[in-house]
Amino acid sequence: MHVSFASTDQLFFRTEVPDIKETSDWQETGWRGERLNTLLLFWSADTLSQLRVTSKDLFNARGHILSKKNIHVNLVRYVLSNYPYNARNVTCDVSPYKNVYLMPDRFEEFSQFELPGRTVRPVWLSLDIPANTEASEYNGTLEVKCENFKAVLRLKIKVQKQLLPKPHDWKYRLDLWQNPWVIAWQNHVIPWSAEHRLLLKQHLKLYADAGGKFITTYAVHSPWADNSYRIEETMIEWIKKKNGTWKFDFDIFDQYVQLAMETGIDKAITIYTPVPWGNRFRYLDENTGNYIYEVWNPGSVEFNNPWMAFLSDLQSHLKKKGWFEKTYLGINENTMEQTLAAIKVIKAHPAKWKITYAGNWHKELDTLLNDYCFLYGNEPTVEEVKQRSMKGFTSTYYICCNPPKPNDFVFSPPIEGRWLSWYAAAHGYNGFLR
Repeated sequence: MHVSFASTDQLFFRTEVPDIKETSDWQETGWRGERLNTLLLFWSADTLSQLRVTSKDLFNARGHILSKKNIHVNLVRYVLSNYPYNARNVTCDVSPYKNVYLMPDRFEEFSQFELPGRTVRPVWLSLDIPANTEASEYNGTLEVKCENFKAVLRLKIKVQKQLLPKPHDWKYRLDLWQNPWVIAWQNHVIPWSAEHRLLLKQHLKLYADAGGKFITTYAVHSPWADNSYRIEETMIEWIKKKNGTWKFDFDIFDQYVQLAMETGIDKAITIYTPVPWGNRFRYLDENTGNYIYEVWNPGSVEFNNPWMAFLSDLQSHLKKKGWFEKTYLGINENTMEQTLAAIKVIKAHPAKWKITYAGNWHKELDTLLNDYCFLYGNEPTVEEVKQRSMKGFTSTYYICCNPPKPNDFVFSPPIEGRWLSWYAAAHGYNGFLR
């Protein structure tokens, strides 16, 4: 069997012998409060059973401990990809490739694992440096063993005196869109049941620990044209009463926002969207008990009347919860005509709503948006971003099914994920959206 530390900046494939210089030593430097990461690679010509990785305490020259409790290991499972590694011909359309490809991606906790012959298994290792750790050099070992093999790997960690704040306190505005219904679907539980909420809390905690700042919520049913394997449903039920007036049920919205805030994601709430794809809206008709789908074009009477009623109820509800000042109404990649018409309605409401828009840079939207998220490659200049900041506005950028590179697709080289935030800093952005 072979076992070696390896770079986290590239992917290693299930049936290809890794092209690396094998090493049993990991040396890294980090701040107090920082998380350090590395990769362990296992491969063998023969099948091996009951492989284990055992952590040991690390010590400095004065005998102080960096506890093994701060070391976490996860198997990296292979998943299906519709593009090969490092593909450059990616579009938002169907993949041209007829084959599928195995890519290492999904983490899984383990106590021991099997290694089939002529395969590779990556294991992701994270080391959290507690904030109260003494600045020093720490040395320790990992023990790797199975039925007929044993190896000792060496760790040398230099802890610097600088202190990284907790993720909750980072200024970087990380916004990773969420679809809570996928978690229920994947795990075969009823949406918003106790089991679903418990699973959501585990997922949201990972987002919070990565510095997540935005809570993604939905005020309309299926805002993105039914183009997901599991659509985003509404968190706010629109009900047209028998007398023709409107009422709104915020129960699911409240559950999700509260759950996210309990994990530490409490800087911003985005509510999507006044402009769903096709301008299609759904409401529950109290007369019949049926769901009704209608097209309300922004700026029309059909749009303005229910949206004014909704904004008034939403404002009142958010203020009672103490959430109004951190809430944004979100518009995503809509035409200028639709976007400007929706903004006009929002601005006509007495409340001072914050608006965020994700899409191409349009000068005419600049002063209308509190937060502007630009598609990579369709952005303002660094000077224009600076001018927005001087006016008190925030600016971020995003990637989606484009561009092909840089991106963080399952088939993208992981080094591109590291580059994304360096680019945000270089361009003067406040953060990043995906």
